Amino acid sequence: MTSKNYQKCLEEMFGLQRFGIKLGLDVIQNILDNLQNPENTFSCIHIAGTNGKGSIASGLASILAASGYKVGLYTSPHLIKFNERITINGIEVSDEAIVSSYQAVKSIPKTDREPTFFEYTTAMALHLFARSNVDWAIIETGMGGRLDATNVLSPALCVISNISMEHRFYLGNTIAEITGEKGGIIKHNTPVVTGVTQKSAIKVLQQIAANKSAPLYRLGEDFKVRRSKNGSFSYSGIDHQWKKMKTGLPGSHQVDNAALILAACEVLLQKGLSIKFSRIKNSLETYAWPGRLEIIPASPGISPEIIIDGAHNLMAARKLSQFLKQEYSHKNVTLVIGILNDKPFESIMQSLLPQCNRVILTQPDIDRSLPPEKLKSFTQSIVSDTVIVKDVASAVMHAIKTAPADSTICIAGSLYVVGEAKQALKNIGIPELPGKNI
Repeated sequence: MTSKNYQKCLEEMFGLQRFGIKLGLDVIQNILDNLQNPENTFSCIHIAGTNGKGSIASGLASILAASGYKVGLYTSPHLIKFNERITINGIEVSDEAIVSSYQAVKSIPKTDREPTFFEYTTAMALHLFARSNVDWAIIETGMGGRLDATNVLSPALCVISNISMEHRFYLGNTIAEITGEKGGIIKHNTPVVTGVTQKSAIKVLQQIAANKSAPLYRLGEDFKVRRSKNGSFSYSGIDHQWKKMKTGLPGSHQVDNAALILAACEVLLQKGLSIKFSRIKNSLETYAWPGRLEIIPASPGISPEIIIDGAHNLMAARKLSQFLKQEYSHKNVTLVIGILNDKPFESIMQSLLPQCNRVILTQPDIDRSLPPEKLKSFTQSIVSDTVIVKDVASAVMHAIKTAPADSTICIAGSLYVVGEAKQALKNIGIPELPGKNI
């Protein structure tokens, strides 16, 4: 019965996606008010930005849990199963918990419109965290910040990772406008840690922080990192100097994300939290974030080496390209890629294709996916060995069967592609989280 109820809940929730994206706080606040405001029962960290939100959120959750706190983590999207979005001390909540929280939200009297999918899931997460008596919740925004459903929170700390051009229809056409939306999570007298680098973005955040008397800590200004050739880095922070640090996530950009995690830890230490350096160091070296430069080593008789990375926008694609250029320039690389129709596909492909020897174009099972036929002529102009295999699972299997010996398969372009690919690999017996990202 639980399985049927769970599937029914998911069907009803995903059916809400037909209402699209509706930014605003009135509906979510009404739901939470009727649930006796679960968001007020725990401390939280609110995270916004273009890329790196999930890596930062997962890292902070790992450190706080290792330090003895009960920690809820809310992220999106999921890769294989919905429950991935809501975890407590690293464990996905149960199907029964999803059903009960969904029913609790569904029972709330409706206002002038139906809640969106994201409003539902946000309310469910906060309800479950309160019911589980978490000490801390790490909450990732969905889109933007100012009018995002998560912005009903009163956080102890805000983190804004970085800013690039995205979701222009909703957030604005300039870096400054987008920064204004993401900076909307900043609250009065609440510290902010950020990795933004553009002058216009910095100016906007400085203005918002000043208006709200919020201390602002900037990467490269108030805290810095120095990379070493052996992959480690030194952190020069707000109050601390930490040497020989490492992050368990591959890619040089993860050092910047690690710096934001460490700066956030410093702010938490200032607030009196009990977090030992040994816990910080060990957690940073060992935590995982699936589908982001996840490297699965070659399996004899099963597959060649596989790299799985969402690379779902231009900034992320450039970082993946840099990683491939630095680490895989000597390898034969097959790219399996599918892209959503609201992304700059030509720019994404221009970034990735020079690092690849052949391309398999595919299409995730979501209505916003770009038909691979629209990608083919442009792709072939850069990589002549290009084919279309529409179904993601079939594309992955085709890549494995036809990959040259001692080659690498890279799966990218969308987290939806990544989710379907991971399920396909799981179905043929390749474990979910092997390799370097573990």
